[in-house]
Amino acid sequence: MWPLYAAGFTTAFGAHGIAANLGAGGANPVRSVLYLGVLLALYDGAEVVLKPVFGTVADRVGARPVLLGGLVAFAASSAVFVAVRDPGWLWAARLGQGAAASAFSPAASALVARLNPQARHGRAFGSYGFHKSIGYTAGPLLGGVLVWAGGLTLLFAVLMALAAAVALWAVLAVPAVPPLPKTRQTLADLVRRLADGTFVRPVAALAAATAALSVGVGFLPLSGRADGLPPVATGAAVSALAACAALVQPWAGRALDEGRLNTRTGLSAGLAVTACGLAAAVLPGVPGLLVAAVLIGGGTGVITPLGFAALAAATPEERIGQTMGAAELGRELGDAGGPLLVASVATAVTLGWGYAVLALLTTLLLPVLAARRASR
Repeated sequence: MWPLYAAGFTTAFGAHGIAANLGAGGANPVRSVLYLGVLLALYDGAEVVLKPVFGTVADRVGARPVLLGGLVAFAASSAVFVAVRDPGWLWAARLGQGAAASAFSPAASALVARLNPQARHGRAFGSYGFHKSIGYTAGPLLGGVLVWAGGLTLLFAVLMALAAAVALWAVLAVPAVPPLPKTRQTLADLVRRLADGTFVRPVAALAAATAALSVGVGFLPLSGRADGLPPVATGAAVSALAACAALVQPWAGRALDEGRLNTRTGLSAGLAVTACGLAAAVLPGVPGLLVAAVLIGGGTGVITPLGFAALAAATPEERIGQTMGAAELGRELGDAGGPLLVASVATAVTLGWGYAVLALLTTLLLPVLAARRASR
């Protein structure tokens, strides 16, 4: 399992490590805000389009080859920038990294499900989510140190070495998991399966959690600065959010496996706590900032492993890659949609109203989860 956790760390570190430091370094490669937006969108855009595709491919040829191919492609895309050292090639390197992550991320999730019995899915996805959270947390800080020491070239070189090392580790340690025979699936069958509540409810919760997490990381520092707080205070709030999200996930996974928590109750509680955290962000000063960070981190930390465990439990094993790819698409849409919604409301009114609107929408998902009993 450890190479799969390392793959999760790699995609998270690659996403945030570069995104947070594109405007840093010696010769600034970001020529305008629009160009920065394009560079940021390339990685996420590739994931939105390709994750469902590679999830389906993993079901057809096996998740292990897709995992290895994605890691090798990620290393190769990073090597392009290391070799040319030309900021004009940044777009190609980022697009290649995003496409590669679209392959090995859902493949790793599918392998986590296939290599663990259902009774241990909570623990497995909790540990996988923990290591991804570590990557998201370490990316901006460690990426900044690397850019300070050697520019973007050094950061891309480290990502190249990391992906190559994880690929080699996976070759040696991840067993072959052959694709399972499956009945023919029509487009109508796929639509019915993805429209079923056993898929829609966990994915909706995962999308809401990702939206809240992105908003917390992106906008809580802005709220803190507006209240006159120093950067150390706003940075501590984001660190607290990331730490809570990382630490709660293994606990929630164990609680699910041990029967102390079921999916419906856990997802509902996670959404309620997340909504309270978004509402707390409206409060001024350090108390509001820290309470918001802790609650958003804790709520999303409960939702993530339970959501993926519910999807794995409700999906035939021969379709697990397709399901994980589609679920990752839902998370990516939440990752982009949450900040966009809050920013739009903040532009029209205030940032506090943006938090309030997202908190309300998160709360409105609770009746959806309660409509019918979710799996487990």
